[in-house]
Amino acid sequence: LQVVESGGGSVEAGGSLRLSCVASGFRFDDYAIAWFRQAPGKEREGVSCIGNSGGGTLYADSVKGRFTISRDNVRNTVYLQMNSLKPEDTAVYYCAAGLLGKYDYWGQGTQVTVSS
Repeated sequence: LQVVESGGGSVEAGGSLRLSCVASGFRFDDYAIAWFRQAPGKEREGVSCIGNSGGGTLYADSVKGRFTISRDNVRNTVYLQMNSLKPEDTAVYYCAAGLLGKYDYWGQGTQVTVSS
């Protein structure tokens, strides 16, 4: 069972990044997928999630209108398109897979750094 994030990096404010989350070892299209982030000295927070079929999405207020989550169940991949990035988006971003709101499978995280 494996969840692997990629796509992080360093960008200037106003820039964009697309994170990817590739899963293996379980029936991907049974699981909801969520993105979380944790900035230094802060608690982990939920950023966005998407239902197993892709039909339902949720976003934190802080990213609404700037981030878009999507999934490709053929490629076992979930994407997080992040536009209009702000310095306060700087964090380690984690992908997690779960059922009924309980996220059991987590990736190792990918660093996103936004400079002003």
